[in-house]
Amino acid sequence: MRKYLGALALLLTACTAGGIPSSSGGGGGGVTINISLSQFGPHSTPYGQSGGFSPSVTTVSVGTQLHFTNIDNFCCHTATLIPNATSFPSGSPFTQKATQPSGSTLSGGFSSGALQPNASSQTITADQPGTYLYGCYFHYGAPMRAAIVVQ
Repeated sequence: MRKYLGALALLLTACTAGGIPSSSGGGGGGVTINISLSQFGPHSTPYGQSGGFSPSVTTVSVGTQLHFTNIDNFCCHTATLIPNATSFPSGSPFTQKATQPSGSTLSGGFSSGALQPNASSQTITADQPGTYLYGCYFHYGAPMRAAIVVQ
């Protein structure tokens, strides 16, 4: 009986909004990437040092809709595309424009703009296969950067 209740609790958690997070999305499904400088420390990825975003490498299908959410209790973070990058540049590639929301597709370029605590970005659609690197305008050197792989 105890095993049955444990399995039921796990199933309900997985099927509940805010339950067990996933790093992949089905065609058209939604994925939230959490942003936190204090919770997600630096580590190595195939693209260089990453941190501040969870997951650090998000794999999705074409058509997946993405949102970035600042879960820190301080201001501010951005999620901003690094155009045409195959690895993270050593210096910040961003201009002041990154602080304003822009774009709605990965291939067209995007920035969440400066996200206040508990705020979420506009919807960004994974419209074409490829690897898209992005980072935070304010904390790029922390290193606050990550990748989205669209298959």
